[in-house]
Amino acid sequence: MKRRRLVLKLALLACMDRAAAAVAPRHGQHGMVLFGGAGGLYASHLPMLRAPHDRQAILQIRLADPALDAALRRRLDGKTALWTIAPEHFDLDRLAPDSADPLRAFQADLVQGHFERGGATRHKGATVLVDQVLAFRPLLPVFVARPTARYLQVGSGAARFLVKQIDSRPDVDHIVAIRTRPDAPGDTLEVPKKALARTPDAVLARRLDGARILGTIYFDKADLA
Repeated sequence: MKRRRLVLKLALLACMDRAAAAVAPRHGQHGMVLFGGAGGLYASHLPMLRAPHDRQAILQIRLADPALDAALRRRLDGKTALWTIAPEHFDLDRLAPDSADPLRAFQADLVQGHFERGGATRHKGATVLVDQVLAFRPLLPVFVARPTARYLQVGSGAARFLVKQIDSRPDVDHIVAIRTRPDAPGDTLEVPKKALARTPDAVLARRLDGARILGTIYFDKADLA
């Protein structure tokens, strides 16, 4: 009887080891900044310099519930108030362009404010559909300091967003809302960078040829220090 219990225990431990090994190294809750407006909704993963969060990912999304999708677009349009997404756990690497099992949808709470810093949940268990992965990049494993900051333009038409490319270590996470000409080019902006300081609106505006800076949606450096 003792021998049988020992065999069963060893078999159980082996199963547990295999299950642990099967868990992806970037499986976890990957909170995101939610932003957008009438032209579309977007989500930017809140990265950190350690696994499982050491990836920058920017998504074009929509909500499976058309009424909720439309209502949220109206609420966010032209605003800079912070909203975040608190999703179910998933493997972040499923957002990579070469993923064998790409993430197409997930369940999430939609939070006004930061979901880990006192935000208020406004919609629970919403189904978020991933229409397109706009950017996906690993964060640097070693110290690198760059003299410039690069901002990706997200969206088209007059309402757009600038999302800083995280390409230094340490670095900052910065998302800015802008209004520009509908036919303005969507080129990446490169501006001088001063350590971990936030890029001034005036500096960004000068590179955007007449665009109006509506303000910062999100700025953080604590998670990337």
